[in-house]
Amino acid sequence: MPKNKLIAIAVVALIGVFGVYKFVLAPPAPAGAKPKVPGVVYVLPKEFLVNLSDGRYAKFSVAMVLDHAPEPGHGESPPEGYGVMPEEAVVRDAVTDVLGASTGEQLSSAAGREKVKKQLKRRLKQRTDLHVEDVLLPDITVQ
Repeated sequence: MPKNKLIAIAVVALIGVFGVYKFVLAPPAPAGAKPKVPGVVYVLPKEFLVNLSDGRYAKFSVAMVLDHAPEPGHGESPPEGYGVMPEEAVVRDAVTDVLGASTGEQLSSAAGREKVKKQLKRRLKQRTDLHVEDVLLPDITVQ
């Protein structure tokens, strides 16, 4: 057998052995850093359209960072447009109350939104059994 063929076979065999080790036998990589969002993000499926206290209105969506994924309610399917969370109607009511008492100016500034999100988190803690780590307002339009 020519020397070049032996070298080519040896190189292919080494690549094969390395591939098997890398993808089959190697231990998994360490878990790495903690996720930046400490929990499960649940986005309420329907948008909100709320009259604000200053006569303006806001259209927005709401997401919550929960300590665990919401469980579907008691074996029944949710109404159309609603998610699996049994407390969703209570959550939507709390969101409407808190944001409806806000002004367009509050919702237009970062500091104002943070204040509203803290109020909403407190209200959800009072009215539900959810363990809400954070409230997010990913999309918001004020007119």
